[in-house]
Amino acid sequence: MVKVTATENEFVFDVLGIHKFWALKSQIKVKKENIIKAIQSEEEFTFPLGFRMPGTHLPWVITAGTYYIKYRQRNFWDVCNKKNAIIVQLKHSNYNKLIIEVENPIETMNLLNNAI
Repeated sequence: MVKVTATENEFVFDVLGIHKFWALKSQIKVKKENIIKAIQSEEEFTFPLGFRMPGTHLPWVITAGTYYIKYRQRNFWDVCNKKNAIIVQLKHSNYNKLIIEVENPIETMNLLNNAI
C-alpha cells in the first residue's frame, strides 16, 4: 500500500510496511506539474506486465516494483487489492505510470487530479 501526501511543489508516494521489501523502493517524489491524471481502470490490470526489474510478482497476491514495457516505458506497481488501486499517469518523470494501491482511492484521485 502507498500513502500519498502533497507538499507545496510535489507529491510524495510513500510505500508502506513490508511492501518496501516487495517493491524494493520506499518513496517516489513527483512534481505536481508532472501529473497528467489519476484514474481507476480494470483494463490496466491485464497481463503481461512487462520485464520486472527490480520487483516482485506473486500471482493473486502482490505485484510490486518496477516493470519495463515496450521501449522506454517504465511503470511502478504496488498492488495487492485491485479494488483499491489507482493509476497515476505521469509526464517528464522516471515512470510513465504509478499503479498503486491506496487506502481511499476516491480521496487520493481527487487530491492528485485537483492539483492539475
